[in-house]
Amino acid sequence: MTTLDLDQMTATALSGTSISREDALAVLGSGNDQLMGVVAAASAVRRKFFGRRVKLNYLVNLKSGLCPEDCSYCSQSLGAKTGVLKYSWLSTEQATAAATAGVGGGARRVCLVASGRGPSNRDVDRVGEIIGHIKAENPEVEVCACLGFLTEEQASTLHEAGADAYNHNLNSAESNYAEICSTHSYSDRVDTVETAKRGGLSPCSGLIAGMGETDEELVDVLFALRELGVDSVPVNFLLPFEGTPLQGHQELTPQRCLRILAMARLVCPDVEVRAAAGREYHLRSMQPLALEICNSIFLGDYLTSEGQAGDADLRMLADLGFTVQGANGEEIDPMELLSARRAKHGHAGHGAADVAACGSAVGAGCGSSCGGCDHATDDAAAPASGVAEGVEPEVHVRRRGAGTQVPANV
Repeated sequence: MTTLDLDQMTATALSGTSISREDALAVLGSGNDQLMGVVAAASAVRRKFFGRRVKLNYLVNLKSGLCPEDCSYCSQSLGAKTGVLKYSWLSTEQATAAATAGVGGGARRVCLVASGRGPSNRDVDRVGEIIGHIKAENPEVEVCACLGFLTEEQASTLHEAGADAYNHNLNSAESNYAEICSTHSYSDRVDTVETAKRGGLSPCSGLIAGMGETDEELVDVLFALRELGVDSVPVNFLLPFEGTPLQGHQELTPQRCLRILAMARLVCPDVEVRAAAGREYHLRSMQPLALEICNSIFLGDYLTSEGQAGDADLRMLADLGFTVQGANGEEIDPMELLSARRAKHGHAGHGAADVAACGSAVGAGCGSSCGGCDHATDDAAAPASGVAEGVEPEVHVRRRGAGTQVPANV
């Protein structure tokens, strides 16, 4: 294996150039004694290209469950018995309200997602109408669509409707893809990323780690994403939902997750790297270190699982000295957003130093449902920041926000 030369890797990445495959493997193979050096190297690159800014993204699940694809990692896939929310399309009004709530929480980008193999032209028109309403209420917000396999005409239609980006993850390396899905191929996914790009949409594509892939396969998928010229790389960590083929699959540690994120940053030094789903579940108390590497996270909940309380995300950024990325390069103090949220939800008496008392700690589950600290949704709280040794942590299925009558975690 190549020697871990962090000084050389940092210099290469600071120039905007990817480190070599051999160096990427060396990062993944490094020991715990070298971990802080690996994080520091990635942090230097992150700060050169993105400063102290963190981009907040907010997911709106437009249509949940009942997908005909058999992706083994997915809680919405064919045959999955996960108990996730299942509903057809949100109305334009419901989707717009959900998106606006996310923007109010500090989100710079709203991600509109619908389960399924791919949209019909009617579905694309429906999403286009939703995008128009979101942009009318929030003209500076970015909108990313994620609807499955797409034709170039559909991509152009979304772009003309106001969509800025399209997400379609590669998820794993080509050599591993048949192990996680049989109803479509790796090349189908590559083709969709390229189609979205030709249609005028910024390509967003990432991976899922923790599905049994090798170090070589992780490196392969990151270099494939680099070669595709994607603008945003969400790095997801497997959530082993009960009722999926990968239930109980536990191979990630917080240290391993940090190495994967650092490798992604050094391979893709000048593009957005997002700590995405599984961030809370796998990184646990080491989440802050991930923000030294990544310049982007999701705010609040995910498609079918619950995330950290939105207040906790903002407090974490403030404690790290980071700012929230706004429009036109604006940098927003996370505490200003937090104070505004508190005032809106009836917490006018909470000072900045008191916000941790309600919903700002992992597992508080307060979110926007908190009205005067009533904690009406404690039974649907976000995952705790740590688990006892030898105890498999639970994946918390989302029971609030889009598709429910319970206010969202934002």
